[in-house]
Amino acid sequence: MRTGLGILLILAALAPVPLLVHSDFWLNFAIMALYYGFLGQAWNILGGFGGQFSFGHAAFFGTGAYASAVLQTRFGVDPWLCLVIAGILGGIVGTAIGALSFRYGLRGSYFALVTLAFAEVFRILANSLTVLGAGVGVQISLRQSAANFQFPGKAGFYFVALTLTAAGLAAAWYLEHSRFGARLVAVRENEDAARALGVDVFGTKLIAIAISGALMALGGTFYAQYFLYIDPSIAFGPISAVMRPCGMAKLTSATALRPPKLFSTLSSSRIMWPTAPHGARMPWRGRANRRA
Repeated sequence: MRTGLGILLILAALAPVPLLVHSDFWLNFAIMALYYGFLGQAWNILGGFGGQFSFGHAAFFGTGAYASAVLQTRFGVDPWLCLVIAGILGGIVGTAIGALSFRYGLRGSYFALVTLAFAEVFRILANSLTVLGAGVGVQISLRQSAANFQFPGKAGFYFVALTLTAAGLAAAWYLEHSRFGARLVAVRENEDAARALGVDVFGTKLIAIAISGALMALGGTFYAQYFLYIDPSIAFGPISAVMRPCGMAKLTSATALRPPKLFSTLSSSRIMWPTAPHGARMPWRGRANRRA
């Protein structure tokens, strides 16, 4: 309960930032910090709580980005409705990939490589299909208004990013205090032991990847609306597949929501351009990597 209260206090302290900061540069920095924190939390549900290390979250990110962009430009769907549809599609894609992977018992590096392969398949399809703009990508027309999910200033995007981050933290808080979260952690620590205790390992992992995929797709939609452009390399490339979620997993790899640790990590991280330097110890190799 104290952790939840601390998170609420932090979010409340962050809410008035656009009223105090008028520089577009620093507002953009704050938006990207919250945005990448949200992506890290989306990855953390599957990779941190579930211990299923995915290199293919670009498939979910790109699904959300392309769904929003194509539905708007080709079918005139309301951008806010596109956000909901993108989340649903991301969950469906996550369920499909999880069903194909977990059904055959893939885990560890095998699961990571299979998810990366799925992301690459999606990138090839996006490069080939004209309805997705092929290699040129999709550009969303500029129509600045809150109704079109295109705010005249950065303050609107800041509040959307803050809301997404709050949703990601709420999901993590729920997992830490729910029976489903306990089952998911049990699967992470030892699948065979969890199965012997009566945990539905396949179903638990499937729900986790569906939630993770849905949240990641929401992040893809936000990206498309913020930059008004998406192409296969941005949506399904290695930055979206590996660097973006894994670079920000340092914020959430411990799967514990402790405000002091969150602030210390934010102050020591390169939030706008997360990377995983060659030879460096990967940030997720903490509590999430311990298995019996």
